[in-house]
Amino acid sequence: MTANEIAKKYVELCKEGKNEECLDTLFAKDALSVEAAAPPGGDRTAKGLEAIRGKSKWWTDNHTVHKAEVFGPYPHDDRFAVRFLYDITNKPSGKRFTMDEVGLFTVVNGKITREEFFYPVG
Repeated sequence: MTANEIAKKYVELCKEGKNEECLDTLFAKDALSVEAAAPPGGDRTAKGLEAIRGKSKWWTDNHTVHKAEVFGPYPHDDRFAVRFLYDITNKPSGKRFTMDEVGLFTVVNGKITREEFFYPVG
């Protein structure tokens, strides 16, 4: 698949809430995920599909998603961007808030090899 086809499929699956299927079908086994900030007790980067799955599990275990909106994709050669808007509650604190985030994805040989997330920190 081309980068643009992968981008469209990624957004389609995210809109359907099939985030695990994105990992199963669109990501390279050695993909790298980079956050704007490290989660509590964690690292900014996750290297490899299993580490990314672990990061995803941490997110699910620690947040209740009330609403998720996905915008895009916005393609650019071998990369694409996606905007995410979440209404979530942090389970440990009970704090409900809105998170506005942009993901930048790089595609090599028909697979997502890098994802980077941009959002306000601090």
